[in-house]
This record gives sequence, C-alpha cells and structure tokens, in this order.
Amino acid sequence: MWEKGSGPLTRNPAAGSRASRRSATIGSLALGSVLLSSGVALADPTEEEAQQRYEQLQEELSGLNEAYNQAQEDHEAAEAEVSDLEERVEETEENLQEMSGRVSAIAQSTYTGSTHSLPGLLFGGSPDNVLQTIADLDFLSVGQEAVMSDYVEEAERSERLLSQATEAEERAATALEEAETSFEQGEQALEEQSEVLDTLGGADPTASTEPVGDPSGGGGTAASGDVQAVLDFARAQIGKPYVWGGTGPDSYDCSGLTQAAWAQAGVNLPRTTYDQVNAGTQVSRDQVRPGDLLFFYDAAAPSHVGIYSGDGRMIHGSNPSKPLEEVNLADYWDSVFTTAVRVG
Repeated sequence: MWEKGSGPLTRNPAAGSRASRRSATIGSLALGSVLLSSGVALADPTEEEAQQRYEQLQEELSGLNEAYNQAQEDHEAAEAEVSDLEERVEETEENLQEMSGRVSAIAQSTYTGSTHSLPGLLFGGSPDNVLQTIADLDFLSVGQEAVMSDYVEEAERSERLLSQATEAEERAATALEEAETSFEQGEQALEEQSEVLDTLGGADPTASTEPVGDPSGGGGTAASGDVQAVLDFARAQIGKPYVWGGTGPDSYDCSGLTQAAWAQAGVNLPRTTYDQVNAGTQVSRDQVRPGDLLFFYDAAAPSHVGIYSGDGRMIHGSNPSKPLEEVNLADYWDSVFTTAVRVG
C-alpha cells in the first residue's frame, strides 16, 4: 500500500479555471479508469504493447497525482473561505444583538400609537420589501428610520453570508471527494503498472538506458548562486520516497520537490504543475539551464515536472513505485517533454 502526503483527509460538515483543468484531467483518464475498474487483463501482450501500456499508466499516474493536488488546494481554499465567512457571520450576529435593544425600544414607543404592525413590517417579508416599507412610514423620526434601516441591512448581510458559507462548504466537500477519487484511481493504476512491469521482466521502459553519471554533480554543468542552492537541495532529496501530496521534508511528489527546492532560493512556487508552468519564462528544450523546470505530457496542463540538473539530466520523482532520482532525459523523458520554464 502506498501513501498520501499531508496526513489523512477529513470531511467537514456542511475557481472556475482550476475546476475546468481538473475535470479535463480526470476526463482524459476515463478510458484508463474504465479498463482498470473492469478488471480486464492484458492477454499475452507483446513486449511493445506492454511497454506502451506501462507508459500510458505512467502518464495517468502523473495526471491523477496533480488532479489530487489541485483538489487538495481547492479543498483548503474552500475551508479557509468557510472559516472567514463564519467569523463574519458571527460579527453580524453580534451587531444585530447590539442593535436589537434599540429596535425593540422603537417598536414599543411607536407600535401602540400606529395603525402599522411594526413586528410584521420587520419580519413578515424580504429585507428589500421591509426597507421600502420603512421608507414609506410617516410615524418614524429620521433617527428611528436610520436605526431600523441599519438593522434590516445587517440582517440581510447576515443572511447573504450564511448562504455563501453554505456554498463554500459544498465546494469543500466536492473537492475532497475528487481528491479521494483521484487517489483511489491512482492505487488501481499503480497496481496495474506493477503487473505490466512483471511482464517486461522488471525493465522499466521509462528509465534511461544511458548511465546517469556522478549523482553528486561531478562533471555536470556548473551553476552558481541561488540556482546552485536549488540543485544542492534537490540532490539531497534523492532516494527519499515519492508520496502523493508530499511536500517534505521526508517525502515529496514531483511538484512538491520543485516547490521545496526553489524555496531555498527564496522563490515561492505555486503548489501544482498546472500553476508552476506559468511561474517564469518559457524556454526551448535546447536552451535549458540548470535549475530550469521541465514539464511533460500536456502542454496546456502539464502533469509532471522535474528540475534540470545539467548535461541532459533532471532530478524528479515519477511515481510511488520508486524514490526520487536523477535521470537522463534521453529516450523516454525527452519523448514526452512539452516545455521548460526559467524561474525568476
């Protein structure tokens, strides 16, 4: 069994572009998910077919991981919004409580001498209708009318905030469900990938056939200053587990590693690959320098990222079946490369 980072998710009681990206990612994996859930096994696949399926599952795992991360981000944002709205609702309730004494005093002093039913005016219709009726009354002084209008406006504000809090709680619950779904689909994909790997005799088709060389960086392209701090940190994480949602210090996923590495240079990268790809200047593959972020699979919404470490290599984590590593881009990774970004 493999793990999620950031601890267990909990369900709490009761923007647009991000939701669209996540839906598109999950939608693009629908066929693979159907195959997985149906229990259909590869029947004596050729080596080429097994290799293609392994690579497809690698891409699916990357997409599911980032869909999970995005759903986690959306869940946390919605939870923060709920917390903020609850504080504001509490504030309006305190204001209404303070104002209620003055409203009661006005009601007691004016109701007995008027043909109007003041309690009915205040609580018998919508806030807009009440405000209009108050404006039409001729038995309230200017000061009394202001008090009554303020009270109704505050009640309307409280009602609006409560509605917004309910909507935010629903968004949080939906995002949590999407994160859990992505994780469950990832478990299935990883299990199938392990089975496919067995049919390949344990030869990972996404691994480079060229030696990586000195993992300490000997013979690599020189870097200095902030970039060197980024590379030193990234290399120090090699061998640590890849865990979904992992942001360190004991485990990472691909975007968690790049985020933590660039933090060593004082750069606050976004959490997901979807946003990290917009966190700098895009450069071509033949212009990459050590420290650049390399993105893979989908140019519009890349689901995998690594850090270019020089001499055609990168440091990354690919999926929970293997630890963080430094690999050659030759062969597989260059074949699925989409863009590079220079941070800063």
